Amino acid sequence: MAPCALCMSRPERPASPSRAILRRPKTGQAVCRDCFFLAFETEVHNTILAANSGKGLFRAGERIGIAASGGKDSTVLAHIVTLLNERYAYGLNLYLLSIDEGISGYRDDSLETVKTNAKEYKLPLKILSYDDLYGGWTMDKVVKETGRKNNCTYCGVFRRQALDRGGSVLQVDHIVTGHNADDMAETILMNVLRGDIARLERCTAITTGKDAHEEADGSQPALPHVVKRSKPFKYAYEKEIVMYAYFKKLTYHSTECIYSPTAYRGHARALVKDLESIRPSAILDLIYSGEAMSRIVRPDSKRPTQQLCSQCSSMSSAPVCQACQLLNSLNAGLASMQLSSKN
Repeated sequence: MAPCALCMSRPERPASPSRAILRRPKTGQAVCRDCFFLAFETEVHNTILAANSGKGLFRAGERIGIAASGGKDSTVLAHIVTLLNERYAYGLNLYLLSIDEGISGYRDDSLETVKTNAKEYKLPLKILSYDDLYGGWTMDKVVKETGRKNNCTYCGVFRRQALDRGGSVLQVDHIVTGHNADDMAETILMNVLRGDIARLERCTAITTGKDAHEEADGSQPALPHVVKRSKPFKYAYEKEIVMYAYFKKLTYHSTECIYSPTAYRGHARALVKDLESIRPSAILDLIYSGEAMSRIVRPDSKRPTQQLCSQCSSMSSAPVCQACQLLNSLNAGLASMQLSSKN
């Protein structure tokens, strides 16, 4: 392969460029291993600094919960956030937060990887389970009750609430997740295909939850359990995350969830991959297009005011949150009921 395209631009400029060992999927540049590491880490750092109109994602002294599944994205996220926290003196207190969905042969193995990473990075780890949080309903039991058609809907709703609950237990100010650019592009595409343009504002935001207090009715007291959530990998390509994990020899769980092949997202993912093979910038193009569309959504099309769920007191856009709606249907044996379109 050709000489590295980045060696001569590094601060510690070498006498001659190293030989490139890979070509970056995101930029097409042929680079050596060290330059790839530095470029990837620096881009994530710049994303963190530029977020929220230049205010940045974090503030010194914050308690940050890293959502850890043991997969490639969350493993690289834990490594990168720990590394950047030390390199740039962010001053963050870091914790790992993992959710056990109760998927036999999948989550039990990946949790062992999370435990290994917690020891390696010397980070406190908290694990919460669906079994404990949702009255014995694990995903294995949910799928047995409902079939595989809508299992990702149940898991996604339960997982989002579980992360919020875990954040409250750890008393963190902020939860970071491993959602990458591919995930962002898929979500934008799914919402456009569904005609749900109102969701673009939220799904393209790098941080959500920061304004939840202000979104509440001014006549009500400030709502509890509001934990910011951010995506430092918003502009990081999935292929580059895999390459980073591989060349860094990070320990991660590579098995796909046994219930995911039937998900609607899989079709969006296949389309995004096809577009990327034709035009590598398609992933970022989709994100930028989603951001642009979100800025022109009519005010009356935006998401409804947040409030407290009447059953569990979690944040919700309806009197009863999605998680409680789903639990009610499961407990009543009505798991085929449709979710409220308002939530």
